[in-house]
Amino acid sequence: MLQNAILQLLQIATVLLCAPMLRGVIDRLKAIVQSKRGPSIWQPYRDLGKLLRKGSVVSEHATWVYHVAPVFTFITPLVVAMLIPVLTAYPLPYAFMGDMLAGGFILSLGGFFTSLAAMDTASTFGGMGSSRARVVSLLAEPVVILVLFTVTLIAQATIPFVVNQTLISAAYLYNPAHWLLAAALFMVILAEAGRIPVDNPASKFELSMIEESRILEYSGQELALMEWGGAMRFFVLLTILLNVLTAPWGLVLETNATLLAVLIALGTLLLKMLAICIVVAVIESSLAKWRFFRVPEYLGAALILASLAIVTFYLTHAS
Repeated sequence: MLQNAILQLLQIATVLLCAPMLRGVIDRLKAIVQSKRGPSIWQPYRDLGKLLRKGSVVSEHATWVYHVAPVFTFITPLVVAMLIPVLTAYPLPYAFMGDMLAGGFILSLGGFFTSLAAMDTASTFGGMGSSRARVVSLLAEPVVILVLFTVTLIAQATIPFVVNQTLISAAYLYNPAHWLLAAALFMVILAEAGRIPVDNPASKFELSMIEESRILEYSGQELALMEWGGAMRFFVLLTILLNVLTAPWGLVLETNATLLAVLIALGTLLLKMLAICIVVAVIESSLAKWRFFRVPEYLGAALILASLAIVTFYLTHAS
């Protein structure tokens, strides 16, 4: 029991400490692809350290929502980290506290309060970014629902630790429905995390920003919590893609829960994250940010992939 509690804390610590590095690696890889020197992969940690040492400037129109939103944004990814296989292949004490649907609701709670806080300060750009973010989420939700529906059909469960073992079994590992689901979810993750082609995280031009405009009024420690929470949210979403849907290998087994196994699981996760970072860097270096009215086309393509996954599953299952 004590061992499982320690592993639970290690999973939370992995998300907490490794999430900023993910953003640093992507920025570094993008610079390499563009033949630039680029920042260090540790730059996000330095930025967070500077923000945590600074004071905050608060709008006179801000209410309690403005101050609560950073806390929700920071905590919700850590709660989801207790529900998913970050390091272990077997469920830990709080793994059955919620399923994949509950994890989605918890993550969306942070986004909901972020949107409220953006409008709470009476900022024009905050309201615009909040409105655009809600439209993106509205278009992404049908894709997520179809993905969850198909996963439930395949695995007959929504608990992540059950789903990943089913999807990597011989019967479903090379099933086209499996990889269509992964592609659809990856497209949704790019949209929800504010990456290209939906949003440009490096842009500081107010009229084109979506995610950045929602935290434009934050500064100091509260901005650090928002930035750190956003990085952890991206890390958790990619962990779900990797350790639940596509490649849940290298995780700690219940029969081999040693320190060496934990280190191997951590190294394997970071290697898989590096592969995803390379894909994201290539995408963001090859494509430009789409105009906002083209976002429905992008998420519509994700919806088609998720729909094809259902059709493919029924055809292959019937045969």
